[in-house]
This record gives sequence, structure tokens and C-alpha cells, in this order.
Amino acid sequence: MSHTPHELHEEFPEFAEKITAMKTTDAHFAKLAEEYHEVNRAVHRAETNVEPTDQFNEEEMRKKRAALKDEIYKMLSA
Repeated sequence: MSHTPHELHEEFPEFAEKITAMKTTDAHFAKLAEEYHEVNRAVHRAETNVEPTDQFNEEEMRKKRAALKDEIYKMLSA
């Protein structure tokens, strides 16, 4: 499988250890991280035409990924 860009540890390398820890200690964070992971993979599959989708759907997935990323960042930086 090819490398998927925008993984959380790459987006927030300064929080890599905290991400790992919070996934095991904070159920809400773990759920957000899993949802981000799923949306990020879907965006990547759409961008690489593995699972082509229309432009509107791809844009909506990108917006959802950005919103999740913002929420995750708020939790990490708190």
C-alpha cells in the first residue's frame, strides 16, 4: 500500500507521543483519531482515483478532515 499523507503523527510531530498516549487514555480522543484516520484514508483513495468520487463529495470529505484535525489539535494543545 502506498504512503497516505496527512496522518496525525505527521501533521503534529511535536505531539506524537501525546497522540499515542491519548488514544489509550481518552475514549473521546481515540474516537476522533479513528474518525480522522477513516476520513483521511477516504480522501486519499479519492485523490488517487482508487475510489473516484465527485468533486463535491471529495470537498466535503476534506472539510470534515479539517474540522476533525482542528478538534484534535485543540485537545492536544490543551
